[in-house]
Amino acid sequence: MKFDIFTLFPEVFQPYLDASIIKRARSGGLIEVNLHNIREWAIDRHHTTDDMPYGGGGGMVMKPDPVFASVESVLGSPTDVPVILMTPQGRLFTQDVAKELSTLPHIALLCGHYEGIDERIREHLVTDEISIGDYVLTGGELPALIVMDAVSRYLPGVLGDPTGAEDDSHASGLLEYPHYTRPPVFRDWTVPEVLLSGNHAVIDKWRREQSIKRTTEKRPDMLERFLSKQRQKE
Repeated sequence: MKFDIFTLFPEVFQPYLDASIIKRARSGGLIEVNLHNIREWAIDRHHTTDDMPYGGGGGMVMKPDPVFASVESVLGSPTDVPVILMTPQGRLFTQDVAKELSTLPHIALLCGHYEGIDERIREHLVTDEISIGDYVLTGGELPALIVMDAVSRYLPGVLGDPTGAEDDSHASGLLEYPHYTRPPVFRDWTVPEVLLSGNHAVIDKWRREQSIKRTTEKRPDMLERFLSKQRQKE
């Protein structure tokens, strides 16, 4: 899968791209990540990418010309590649959205900054808008990394466990069950006997019960949505 990321601060991304699972996925050719500095398409000598908003008000607004030029230069015009704006006004990013995007061969992520973007970018260039939560960050770089990471986990071969993404919290509609590893006893705290039994049917039942218990305690709103979906299937 290919990610094209358009940003004013490409240096934010490289440390994360060069670490852990994402690094291995890139090295193995499972994902391709291209960073594009929008400033390189600004035509004035100061490489200006923002200006004061018409009508007054605080903050600066990203100019349309370098954004359009950067995206169209890389993707072409018109393009069939989804151009997704990272913005607190977008649809809420969930596990279902990550799975949906993972079915696409190529997406572009546009990182807003400052007070926001010129509305003409939203109207005539952007095809989708995503928010990672009901709060505001300095820019869209961290949200873009989050989207890329969550989407990549669904791609075959990215995780060592082929079913790992499906077992994660939120993937099934429930929070994930507790995990334990060696040693079996640590400071007199023991691993549940069921996990040492070798009986996978019993282990699966215990894990399911624990997922429901944990979701009930920590996210009752999730449990209600899960039960509602179950009832709809019946």
